[in-house]
Amino acid sequence: MHRHLPLRARLALLTALAVTLAVAVASVTCWVLTRNQLRAQLDRTLQTTAAPLMGPRNATSFEEICSHAAPPEFQRGLLTYQVVQASGRYCTQRGGKSVPIDAEDVAVAVGTRQMVFHDAKDVDGNSVRVLTRHVGRDTAVSISRPLGEIEDSLDSLAVWLTVVCAIGILGAATMGLLVARAALKPVDRLTDAAEHVARTDDLDTVIPVAGRDEIARLGASFNAMTASLKASRLRQQRLIADAGHELRTPLTSLRTNADLLLRSERTGRPIPPADKERLLRNVNAQLVELSDLVGDLLLLARPENVPSEPPTTSAALDRAIRRAVERASLRAPNARIEVDVQPWQVRGEPAALERAVVNLLDNALKFGGAEGLVEVRLRDGELTVRDHGPGIAPADVPYVFERFWRAAAARGLPGSGLGLAIVARTVADAGGTITLEPASGGGTVARIRLPGTAA
Repeated sequence: MHRHLPLRARLALLTALAVTLAVAVASVTCWVLTRNQLRAQLDRTLQTTAAPLMGPRNATSFEEICSHAAPPEFQRGLLTYQVVQASGRYCTQRGGKSVPIDAEDVAVAVGTRQMVFHDAKDVDGNSVRVLTRHVGRDTAVSISRPLGEIEDSLDSLAVWLTVVCAIGILGAATMGLLVARAALKPVDRLTDAAEHVARTDDLDTVIPVAGRDEIARLGASFNAMTASLKASRLRQQRLIADAGHELRTPLTSLRTNADLLLRSERTGRPIPPADKERLLRNVNAQLVELSDLVGDLLLLARPENVPSEPPTTSAALDRAIRRAVERASLRAPNARIEVDVQPWQVRGEPAALERAVVNLLDNALKFGGAEGLVEVRLRDGELTVRDHGPGIAPADVPYVFERFWRAAAARGLPGSGLGLAIVARTVADAGGTITLEPASGGGTVARIRLPGTAA
């Protein structure tokens, strides 16, 4: 049932229960210790008071001992004096209330035990504390004192302890509720903020955080979560805007070329064969560009902060590089690509690695000139691709691996701005690192380090 209660009520209830248990244990312990202390004090009083009276008796018979008059303190009724014989006979002082003897008293009279304390009841049913001590000649003397004064004190103490427990429990419940309210105020603010975000979709909401406790950590985590969601939304909006911008150019070109072909068919004025072939080649090129762009977008659709599964296949990086060089050479037949690679096995998808290297080569050929020199080296898991073009501006270095980002000098060149982003994603999935830096003597060098082994 407590699971259906509000958290504030549950905290107050648990606090009250904890205090109740602590007060109850303390009260019972106090009562037991007080009882034991009072009884121990009573035993010492019996032993001290009766010591002079319980030495060896001069009387020669049981009857003579019983006929002796009791001392004044016994006659006033504070104590009861009895003589016990080993046979089980006993006599009580004149005017005293008889206390039935038991086996322990007889054992003391016989002499098997020297002294014993025990509780008993007199003939009127009153509880008494009894001290029995051996005095010689198969005889023992018992002295008893009523326990009523102790029991009355203990009963009074129990009443007061019960009252204190009730007050303590009530106070604990009240304080627990107040403490729960104070402790849960930050949680209430966090709840209000979360409900506000869910209701208004406002990711600019920030919770003030003070201190370093668990509530502060929760608030900081909420702020970090909303900031991450806001950044993710901004990246999504930017991706959609940039993708729409990049898709608009090939789609517009395709639509224009298709309109020309349809108008030629409708009007009956055929397009010259050479122009028609050039037009179809443009359509095909635009379709290839559009297909590549869609493929790049699908590849980059996975969020950057979601870790990918580690690759389980082994790939020969040197073979992937050679295949990529062959593909790049077909695209730029006049370019010179010098290749010097050594065998190196890595964890990754061969096709993805090949495409990443192709993107690097396309980027180097684009900025190094169609007839420029591109140097490809692979040594001990480090791949370098260098061009001899104008190089990259230092201000552009932090942005080269972002999606759709293009330097000012590259905006007039073909491409979507996704090539290096795909390279960075592929290298990260394979557990490697990539950097783009100016090369000595001019140009740019792309440096990739991938963990692996020599084949």
